[in-house]
Amino acid sequence: MYRSRRPAWAWAFTGAALSTGLGVSEPISAEELEAASGITELEAIQVTGEGGNRKPIEPLSRGKVSNAVESLPAGVTSITQEDIQTLNVDRDISNIYRRVPGVVANNIDQGDTGNGFRMRGFATNGTHGADVAVYVDGIPQNIPSSQGGAGHGPVFLEWLTPQMIRSANVIKGPVSALYGDQNRAGAVEIETLDGGSVASSIGLDVASFDGRRTNLVLGGEYEGLESLFIVDIYKTNGYRKAAETNRDNYFWKLSKVIDDVKYSARFSHYESDFKNDGYLNLPALRAGTIGRRDTDNLYGFGNANRNTYVFNRAPAYDEAGLYYTAYYEDFRRVRAISNGTNTHNYGKDDRDIYGGRLAYNFVANESASLMVGADVRRDKGIAFRQQYRNFEPTPNFYYDFDMDLITYGVFAQGQYKPTDSVKLMAGVRYDRFDYDIENLKFRDADTGYNSSVTTPKFGLAWTPIRELEIFTNVAQGFRSPAAEYISSGSSSALAPSETGGQVNSSVRPSKVKSYDIGFTVRPSDRLSSTTEFYYIENDNETVQTSAGVYEQVGSTTRRGAETSFNYQATSTVSAYASYGRIIDAKINNPSPGTGALLSVPEHTYKAGVQYRNRFMAGQVTLNADVYHLDGIPYYIGTEKNEMPPYTRYDLRASYDYSDYQFSVYGTFQPYRYGTEVAYGTSGGLVIVPQPSTTLGASIRYFF
Repeated sequence: MYRSRRPAWAWAFTGAALSTGLGVSEPISAEELEAASGITELEAIQVTGEGGNRKPIEPLSRGKVSNAVESLPAGVTSITQEDIQTLNVDRDISNIYRRVPGVVANNIDQGDTGNGFRMRGFATNGTHGADVAVYVDGIPQNIPSSQGGAGHGPVFLEWLTPQMIRSANVIKGPVSALYGDQNRAGAVEIETLDGGSVASSIGLDVASFDGRRTNLVLGGEYEGLESLFIVDIYKTNGYRKAAETNRDNYFWKLSKVIDDVKYSARFSHYESDFKNDGYLNLPALRAGTIGRRDTDNLYGFGNANRNTYVFNRAPAYDEAGLYYTAYYEDFRRVRAISNGTNTHNYGKDDRDIYGGRLAYNFVANESASLMVGADVRRDKGIAFRQQYRNFEPTPNFYYDFDMDLITYGVFAQGQYKPTDSVKLMAGVRYDRFDYDIENLKFRDADTGYNSSVTTPKFGLAWTPIRELEIFTNVAQGFRSPAAEYISSGSSSALAPSETGGQVNSSVRPSKVKSYDIGFTVRPSDRLSSTTEFYYIENDNETVQTSAGVYEQVGSTTRRGAETSFNYQATSTVSAYASYGRIIDAKINNPSPGTGALLSVPEHTYKAGVQYRNRFMAGQVTLNADVYHLDGIPYYIGTEKNEMPPYTRYDLRASYDYSDYQFSVYGTFQPYRYGTEVAYGTSGGLVIVPQPSTTLGASIRYFF
């Protein structure tokens, strides 16, 4: 919870909340508030939220001319600062997506190995966020051609902590032209907090398996200059025998408004080292020859170090005007995965990444807008996978690249309202790739690579009545080719050679065309429901057909539907529920000896309830969530099998009293071999076992 001890701020916030709950049309004064509520001392106990007063469902907004994500003619879920405070985030920041309809958020207890994120049948087998374009403060987070054991386009968000995040918006489908590479299933835009709205605090969190977190937040404002400084130290020994994570995060952001323009600069430092136990064979687990906490072969290990510098400029009070962003980061990451009784696949990324965006938004009253801009990103450095034997390097490599990857993009996105009830949207991106790839394993495969892709987008939002929005879009998105697709050779562990390998200059970016139609109904300010249907065609699909082997299998088709409900039952109780169904996720022309269907969950169920009210001299918040995956296929050759179902229950209770917040929480998983991520092998399914129960408690002091 974020608080302020400034009386005027506290009274204004609580007065606005009571005016909403009591149906008062104008804000009420502090004196009137005291008389109405009978409360005369709130300065030491101002709490975030409405206390016992009803929080209305957000109004419909797709018909508004705005570049805010909630105004897109698409399925969008907004995760607020308050939502994050009521979730069991624990060791994995990807848990912030647990309540988003249709999204599979992985937490696989493998150390800092990327943040799993799957939706709409993309990113099969938990490829660490690939196929979803993820941005933080306008900075792309996907890492192309990563060799650190996470594939192409993974996302590493371990540098974020819950106290840094203002909001996270999940956009279903490639409908927005503002997002580029990896925007096939959709995009995520995360915004960090400014310091002026955040009270200083210190917190301590303990959890099962020696989980320990200490967190310091220093927020404030002086003569218009806002500062937010955060230190977060996290350690755990993990559920498995050799599991261990040690992580340090530092974050500092300065913001100031000058002449109606908001400028911000931030720096973040993240470092981590970890061990993990890898995957276990499910038939062997069921036979009892190995235990769920055992290590099969050798334990894995890794470390990471990441420093990021960002500067942003944007209009402070409306959307019209000039935007620009500049950033630089050095990204160092290692992950060693056991692949034999005494060998590891040791992957390393050592990259310097920098770039920026320049855009201008033209707005004509409330009826039209046009944003035009350009962005560039340069990613330079090494990426290799080396064979280690008995924890020592050998002269053999699986892949070995020295790369200079430059991507240029230009985009335009316009909106127009011909009538009060209809909004049209159209956008287009043009992206060009200029790569220089040195293949240090096979020198014959050294190559330059040039290609481009154009992705148009069209959408419509219709609001025939105030309580109903109907939306539809047709949009294209793309995924760049990985270095190992362009400059290829044997994926076996071999010593570098001056000959060998081949150049596949004809490889093109994988492109999707997505068709969406849906509606949101809001019959009252207590209830909102969204239903959407999608059909996706994808060409040049690239899948992992065996360990270290990737093949372009032609095209794939995905069809599905999602529905969700949000209900404010009373002034103190709210609830949500959602269901996602993947009707089809198939390879249209599979390679010989492989399955035709993709390994994605057929059914995704989510539901939860929250109770929030004043209690004695403070406020109590209770949350209960359930998350269930079912119908998850996997393939051994062409033989279709099914993974065990996976269910997760999350319970959390918090109590705010004076300058303190106390929380207890628990996560429960009843299926003994249930898992979100697994792989089919010739010896059967391999999984990452999860603990049946995880418990934790935290205390935070605000000052």
